[in-house]
Amino acid sequence: MTVQDGTFDAEYDVVVVGSGVAALFGAAAAASRGLSTCLVEKTDRFGGTSAYSGGAVWLPGNPVLARDGLEDSVERGRTYFRAVVGDRTDQQVQDAFLSTGPAVVEFLQDELGIPMRFQAFPDYFDAPGRQEAGRSIYPKPIKGVEVGARVSDVRSAVPVDQFAADEDTTRLEGGRAWVARLVLAMDAMDNAGLRLSSAARELIRDADGRVIGVAVDENGERRALGARRGVLVAAGGFERSAELRERLQQMPTADWSSSHPDTGSGDAVRMFEAVGARLDLLDQSWWCPATLFPNGHAAFTLGFRSGLIVDGTGRRFANELLPYDQMGRKMRARMADGAGDDFWFVFDDAEAGGFPAICIPAPGADDLRAAGLWHTAGSVEELARATGLDPAALRASVDRFNEFAERGEDADFRRGEDPYGRFFVGASTAQECLRPVGGERLHAVRLVLGDLGTKGGAVIDVNGAVLDTEGQPIAGLYAAGNSSASVSGEAYPGPGVPLGSGMAMAFRAVADMVGEPLPVTL
Repeated sequence: MTVQDGTFDAEYDVVVVGSGVAALFGAAAAASRGLSTCLVEKTDRFGGTSAYSGGAVWLPGNPVLARDGLEDSVERGRTYFRAVVGDRTDQQVQDAFLSTGPAVVEFLQDELGIPMRFQAFPDYFDAPGRQEAGRSIYPKPIKGVEVGARVSDVRSAVPVDQFAADEDTTRLEGGRAWVARLVLAMDAMDNAGLRLSSAARELIRDADGRVIGVAVDENGERRALGARRGVLVAAGGFERSAELRERLQQMPTADWSSSHPDTGSGDAVRMFEAVGARLDLLDQSWWCPATLFPNGHAAFTLGFRSGLIVDGTGRRFANELLPYDQMGRKMRARMADGAGDDFWFVFDDAEAGGFPAICIPAPGADDLRAAGLWHTAGSVEELARATGLDPAALRASVDRFNEFAERGEDADFRRGEDPYGRFFVGASTAQECLRPVGGERLHAVRLVLGDLGTKGGAVIDVNGAVLDTEGQPIAGLYAAGNSSASVSGEAYPGPGVPLGSGMAMAFRAVADMVGEPLPVTL
């Protein structure tokens, strides 16, 4: 879409599309520099997929880590990141992300006054530079009364949003705390504006191809918002677009994603395509195992304290205590190999019939049983018949797993040997992570391949500028978060990489808009 100068319905220095942590942070950074800033969010709540997250932010060598006693550095983080990601993405962009982390945290702390803390959560790969305690920081929780009237504008937690749980706004934690605190920071700035129910539909360009604004649908009307300095698109991915998920990722449904059905619909990808942006990593997501619920949604599941996971052939295929993205990739590989999209978590009554894993909301046995998603039986063979698995294959899988558990060593998949797996079990040895499956009752709960959002989008340079198909920056257009092709490529290095990289690249985008690009390395 093109417009002539002076025909905008409203004009700003910066327009930000989306309202996850990357978008809100970028908008706050722009407004704090004195730029008139407008953020548009298509739904009636702020937060996007970020509101569902645990709130981890992965930024090596930042001052909160140092204050809380964790020894780390940008260089150590770079060693680790490079070992995990390699050259799948531009290494200068990797360096730009990593070197900007400390400045991001200083801005959060000193300019926005957001309190943060370190919380242990191991890095995901055994590679040089790894921190076994992790290097993630989190916002301190905020009380609903402190958020005030804005509390109803923050996206609800997953149990409320997708599983009809009662709303509780007494205390906002994790991703919701980030969203609430950033919204309040924006509200405190006279030159910042936040618009809900305002859906970006098209990027506006001038005759030279520069992006100078965004066309949005607001209250049933199409409005043109001008952006003198630039447009930052941080509107999430396309995880909730059934058409894009099937075409680009060969996923059978978009319903298993952890994001809200009204978010992640692929608006950013479509807008980028229309202006000739280069796109990458469209086949990639932040994968995870997920428990399937009767309403067709699936909930992110990790920390399997006992039991084993089998594919549609009845065979165990991976270490159940792998970091969730790596486990999700193992599931995806089995799907590609023809094992189907049915996975089953098999366990016994060791926890009084409870679900021995972390899943929010916790699955209710009765409801899942009624939907055929939770089966209970007195033998392995009976359980196999109930789930449609091959009885001989499931028996062989359980017997082999139990043999490993008895001797305290998983010869097939090394379960419990990595600090990440032991972290969730609260174990200090691999043997503590292996417990035989048996007893009078066995259970099988249906798992599917879920995700925490897609990670493919516009390719960006060191300043967060969107590149065209020739590798040149598209003037006036920037991207961050899941709207951009992730700087971590096909890997998920550690907890908080999505939020941390999104914040860092949004910060760099704003600096570039004002003509003060940040250095690539410290």
